[in-house]
Amino acid sequence: MKAITLVPGKPDQVEIRDVGEPGPEHGSLLVEGRLIGICGTDLDITEEGYGAPPPGQERLIVGHESLGQVLEAPMGSGFAPGDLVAGIVRRPDPVPCGPCSVGEWDFCRNGLYTERGIKELHGFGSQRWRSEPQYAVKLDPALGDRGVLLEPVSVLAKAWEQTEHILSRSSWKPRVALITGAGPIGLFAAMLGTQRGLDVHVLDLDSSGPKPQLVADLGGTFHTGDVRDTGLAPDVVIECTGVGSLVHALTDVVGPGAVICLTGISSGGRKVTVDLDATAREMVLRNGVVFGSVNAGRRHYEQAAAALAQADPSWLDRLITRRVPMSGFADALHKGSDDVKVVVDLRA
Repeated sequence: MKAITLVPGKPDQVEIRDVGEPGPEHGSLLVEGRLIGICGTDLDITEEGYGAPPPGQERLIVGHESLGQVLEAPMGSGFAPGDLVAGIVRRPDPVPCGPCSVGEWDFCRNGLYTERGIKELHGFGSQRWRSEPQYAVKLDPALGDRGVLLEPVSVLAKAWEQTEHILSRSSWKPRVALITGAGPIGLFAAMLGTQRGLDVHVLDLDSSGPKPQLVADLGGTFHTGDVRDTGLAPDVVIECTGVGSLVHALTDVVGPGAVICLTGISSGGRKVTVDLDATAREMVLRNGVVFGSVNAGRRHYEQAAAALAQADPSWLDRLITRRVPMSGFADALHKGSDDVKVVVDLRA
């Protein structure tokens, strides 16, 4: 079978290769790969050397945002041939640490976890792949190819869950949510915010392309420019850019008791002079919280599957702005001006 392979950090080494069929030691579910989604992590792996292939191997099969159809499933697994599924990315560490031992590998404490298509495990970018049933999630068949969006939505499902845990410390209920960044992660954060009945605002640097209309069609309000000029005092912020100066500015504008959830990761290199004493003082006096969230556990994938099933199918269709064959993976790492989510068709 064919698979998309690369050597991390060597973009000229991306190749479609013939590889062996995955054996049952890789999982009792045999899945026909349909699509994989591309995100910034794939670019970092390809060009910056982030991640690692399986021990003793030079090449990594890429793809952590998956969609496939079950070909073989054992009795009692909860799956049957024909089921639409997505694979869970992270696996618990072998020690295991406390969180990993109870299925919370997204909170792994020793860093020995592995991740499919990223860290020491081959990904889903092949014509067929295997998984153990506990690391696969069944999707509503009505989702069709939109199911490839599950993994990024799971990251936001966790972010919202953790935000709501913190908000539950008080009896007051949030009303206004601000999402910073209108890439796929930001748009999914906005989608989940509107599903919660919040007044959702999205801030982005660029007002061109499809993003403003996508936000409007969710019932949200799109903004550009400095967050201080929006006139907002949000109760919740889901920060999806990783820009340090923006994070600092957010602490100036949020309302009392607000929660700022950081999901974006910066490439680094920017230096900003800030008065941290003043920032700390304001956050204390306002009962504010800033915290980070990354990855997702199984329950977050299940929450994401439910959110996708609830979403407007035509809105989800418009997020997938480009499809490429396996041979187009390297070119697809670099988005065009009108791209939101680019996917690779493993059948082409």
